[in-house]
Amino acid sequence: MVSPGNIRLALAILVVTAIIGIVAAITLKGSHQAALPEPVSRQLPQNIDMAIHSARFYEVREGTAVWELVAKQAEYDKNGDVANLSDIRMEFARTATAGAITVTAAHGTYFNKSRNVALRGKVHVVTETGVIFDTETVDYVAARSLFRTSDKVAFRQQRLTLTARGMELDVKSQKARFLKDVDAGVAGSKSHR
Repeated sequence: MVSPGNIRLALAILVVTAIIGIVAAITLKGSHQAALPEPVSRQLPQNIDMAIHSARFYEVREGTAVWELVAKQAEYDKNGDVANLSDIRMEFARTATAGAITVTAAHGTYFNKSRNVALRGKVHVVTETGVIFDTETVDYVAARSLFRTSDKVAFRQQRLTLTARGMELDVKSQKARFLKDVDAGVAGSKSHR
């Protein structure tokens, strides 16, 4: 006759063995079914040759940095010689005649040969003197050190607010020219008839 103690011991060993077998099976099956990462060549669009996170671009003239552009991501297409950028911050250095300028945008394109930059999506320009411009698109023309847009622009400086369609901003002098549909107002001023 088999004693009740031996039956309990046999059942305990059987339960522990079954649990170990189930855990082993789940572990082995899970590790074999884990998706392997795609090769990098399949992750990039076909026209993109390289993708960089936290990319930096510079323009240097006569040994001095003119501007620095930092993008959260840059996808470089060597055939088009362009980089498609996202989450952009572009900073222009202070000069002897003008203060620093900071520009942010959701995305844009850097053209390597011309050093021009097309900024798109919630473009926000701030000068060291407190001038603020907001628009949806701005192109930086490197050869002329000029920002330009044909879109609607909202301008603010202290009490002055202005909206216009189209603008050019000379980076060196920081003088802006508004092209059309200009509507300006001064906060706190009383209208006179």
